[in-house]
Amino acid sequence: MSLKVDVKNAEGKVVGSVDLPAEIFDVQANIPLIHQVVTAQLAAARAGTAKAKNRGEVSGSGKKPFKQKGTGNARQGSVRAPLQRHGGVSHGPIPRSYDQRTPKKMIKAALRGTLSDRQREDRIHVIDQIAEAPSTAASIAAVRQFSSRKNLLVVVSRTEDIAWRSLRNATDLHLIVNDQINAYDVLKSDDVVFTEKAIREFITKPATAIARESEVEVSA
Repeated sequence: MSLKVDVKNAEGKVVGSVDLPAEIFDVQANIPLIHQVVTAQLAAARAGTAKAKNRGEVSGSGKKPFKQKGTGNARQGSVRAPLQRHGGVSHGPIPRSYDQRTPKKMIKAALRGTLSDRQREDRIHVIDQIAEAPSTAASIAAVRQFSSRKNLLVVVSRTEDIAWRSLRNATDLHLIVNDQINAYDVLKSDDVVFTEKAIREFITKPATAIARESEVEVSA
């Protein structure tokens, strides 16, 4: 079973159609699975470089600031103690990795679920060619014919250099190549616009590249 979507040119005329395989664009979305994959992706994007010095790393003398008894002050053993001004930080952040292990089958199943959700709402669009010559204004007009919604995801092939150069500086859409499309970018977008070449390359991947939802389990 497959689904058909019209292919339009830059002027908005229908010039053909593309069959979307149901195993990619018409599956039941697994919400907990998508949530886990997106959470892991956002966590992996964190730099994890925050660092605070503890009492052993800050500069300062190791000498006792004043004698133990007789001054009326609370006893102190070091000017580098956390309660002192310019002292070290207790339990502060240290460099760490926020990466989570996410099986490839889960990542691909989440992508299938999000693409299917957009397809059911008729928010998957295909354009034959964005531009014949580099032109940001003309390219934006070509992809914007499909939707005026705020968040637009444009997917191109790696070999479509003119389309990439035309849209890479556009601020009102997100540009990505077809082998980097992911569940988070699809979820964040209101509409997804593929070039005809990009979507044909995407759907002709080997069958092993698409995970069956029945093979994926959400870890507790």
